[in-house]
Amino acid sequence: MFMRKLKIHTEETVYPHITDDDLRFDLFPKIRIRATTRQDKHPWEKMTDKEIIKSAGLYSQDKETKEWGYNLAAVLLLGKDETIKRICPQYRTDALMRKNNVERYDDRLIVETNLIDSYSILMDFARKHLLDKFHLEDNRTFSLSGAISREMIVNSLAHREYTDGFYAKFVIEKDRMYIENANVAARFGNITPNNIKPKSKNPLIAAFFRNIGYADELGSGTRNLYRYVKLYSGKDPEIIEDDIFKIIVPLDDNYSFDVLTRNPTGPLYIAVDPATLKEAERKVYDVICEGVAITRYEIATASGVPERSVRRAIESLTEKGLIVRIGSNKSGKWVKPRSV
Repeated sequence: MFMRKLKIHTEETVYPHITDDDLRFDLFPKIRIRATTRQDKHPWEKMTDKEIIKSAGLYSQDKETKEWGYNLAAVLLLGKDETIKRICPQYRTDALMRKNNVERYDDRLIVETNLIDSYSILMDFARKHLLDKFHLEDNRTFSLSGAISREMIVNSLAHREYTDGFYAKFVIEKDRMYIENANVAARFGNITPNNIKPKSKNPLIAAFFRNIGYADELGSGTRNLYRYVKLYSGKDPEIIEDDIFKIIVPLDDNYSFDVLTRNPTGPLYIAVDPATLKEAERKVYDVICEGVAITRYEIATASGVPERSVRRAIESLTEKGLIVRIGSNKSGKWVKPRSV
């Protein structure tokens, strides 16, 4: 395969004129919850907001001018919408669902907000339009469509080339879904678990994602995609490294490696139609599935749903059998059931 040298990481570009007023410091409660859920006694738990920013390398020195300031990674991760638009006007993810109206779309969402919220918004879009097949692995159930969507969305947000004018796309069709974004390719061709050579395109953003549990170690995404897509649709994904990076995942709602059943004597899998959930229920369900919060207050903070609405959503999700309470009232938590 033809190889070429990568450009300097553009996420490190410094903008000395960006001030605290240009950033979303209200995101930090959610960031701390996710970081401490990811790792016990995470250093960010006791750091101030500014200390987290410096620890994550989001405040740095320009190598040429020697000026200090917030860099592009800080703007993309924490910037207010108007700040992002001013500094990086070409940043956008266009989410489309085309199952009936294939010429245009059945549903569309344009995402131009910070990367932390963008991840949640795009995951919610995927959950809304994909059949949820649950799989049992290592004595725990997890959503295959959620795991696949996560790998696709995280890859696009963490590793795209943000200086390019090409709008990223996340498209769900009847027999496939794909994500594509601008890219600075280190090589060209298809990527598989056998030939992968992990190299982060935006190491600051990728490291931030790992700290808050959005991403795992570099290279694990490709292996996960090949494993989960095979279980989900019976086929392999395509991961194409080029100036436009693309992940294509075949879809087949009729395929199941394991029989989806609600029979308690059969395999421990459940099929859930996310379209039946209200918006608040979906957001609360997402937070519980990801294990990022324990108390109703933490769920409210992580999901953006008012605490009173969280209580109602939990009651509804429990009645539908989608979550169960484990442990005591004081120290327990809500989780997805291992069986139904």
